[in-house]
Amino acid sequence: MAEDPKFEAKTSKAKIKPKIKPKTKAKLKAKQKAKVALKKKPVKKALKKTKDAERDEKAGDEEEEEGEVEIVDEELEEEEEEEEYIVKQKPELTPAIKSKLHHRSTSKEKKPKFKRQEWFRYKRLGDSWRKPRGLHSKMRKNKRYRINKVRVGYKTPAEVRGLHSSGFKERLVHNKSDLETINPKFEAARIGHSVGTRKRIEIEEYADELGIRILNRG
Repeated sequence: MAEDPKFEAKTSKAKIKPKIKPKTKAKLKAKQKAKVALKKKPVKKALKKTKDAERDEKAGDEEEEEGEVEIVDEELEEEEEEEEYIVKQKPELTPAIKSKLHHRSTSKEKKPKFKRQEWFRYKRLGDSWRKPRGLHSKMRKNKRYRINKVRVGYKTPAEVRGLHSSGFKERLVHNKSDLETINPKFEAARIGHSVGTRKRIEIEEYADELGIRILNRG
């Protein structure tokens, strides 16, 4: 019988391979490790140097930031000392008017926004309130599922109607002479929008002398 040529080639290759002793294997591994260690050593040193430099830079930056923060804090403290809070002037109100002002502020939160009929249908109408007058208007007839209408019940108490939220009665002022007719206990001044800067400053200074509060101080 003829032998298989592939089998012969495999056996020949297996015979040719030299066998390495276990001692020599250990020596080769040790040499390889030593080479790798020699290659890695300078890299570690460089890394250490870069890390130390980064630490020094961070420490310097932190010191600079701390110095800047201290300077800013000192400036803020000086500004706070200079600009003391001045309590706003308040009117002399009776307990009944105070309670009604409180009632007005709480009821205002629940008060709905009154809109025009079919404001959502035509953009040109806008949503500002108009009384519905149509012959077949469901809103005029107070049918269900319609928006709220303006009614007398939504009014604020007559004693506090038109007063400022602080309780003062507003008086429009355009010059210094208008301030002389104001009672500082119950009334406060509001400078007109057409008044210039120079005259506004004069009015504010004169109001401080008379003890009158200005609601739209510049």
